Amino acid sequence: MNDSLSTVLTYVMIPVVVTIIGGIIAAYKSPGEKTRITVQHFAAGVVFAAVALELLPELVTNLKLLPLIIGFSSGVALMLIVRKVSKKIEGAGGSGGLVIASGVDVFIDGLLIGVSFDVGLKAGIIITIALAIELLFLALSVASTLAKEGKSKLRIIGTTIALSLLVLIGATIGGTLLQGIHSSGLEGIIAFAVAALLYLVTEELLVEAHKENKDSAFATTMFFVGFLIVLILESLA
Repeated sequence: MNDSLSTVLTYVMIPVVVTIIGGIIAAYKSPGEKTRITVQHFAAGVVFAAVALELLPELVTNLKLLPLIIGFSSGVALMLIVRKVSKKIEGAGGSGGLVIASGVDVFIDGLLIGVSFDVGLKAGIIITIALAIELLFLALSVASTLAKEGKSKLRIIGTTIALSLLVLIGATIGGTLLQGIHSSGLEGIIAFAVAALLYLVTEELLVEAHKENKDSAFATTMFFVGFLIVLILESLA
């Protein structure tokens, strides 16, 4: 195992553990609507800041038009396809469909974590922490849905453990297959990650948070708190 992959696997344990913790919490006490919306806003702020401060500067500094267009377009296309497929699976399979759809999202998050460490250690750490918060929300949502259907605590926790393993698998693939890639290819991958993460913020976290029109000024403030925390971490790094 090379040092780079070892680093990825070390840090990816953060979202793996967070995902499991989220499932355990929801198995025993499902979070309220206000808590869920607050977590969504905070996660959106952190992810958005990570993209703005870590990935975009790297992309602009070494800007090559063709990799940028191909990578960014591929990221948008993939997320739209995943959304369409996930909706069909979720609609047809009830909670089972939700788990499968969430598994796809979790795997992609893991892949993005593996890719982010190709940009640099600091970028990888910040993206990993940002996605760990997003995965906490996802684990809470899935576990809460299963709890409402009367599933056993053992099954709920087992499901979130399975989801956490998909994060690990995605990160391993991202950290293995993309190592030593040509610089133009890396820029395309960064552009892909930017598109995927922006989609995550605008079309998943914030859309879900505003779906029921129950967000508050406090929840909205948490978006900016998340962004500010990443700014502070960036200034201290």
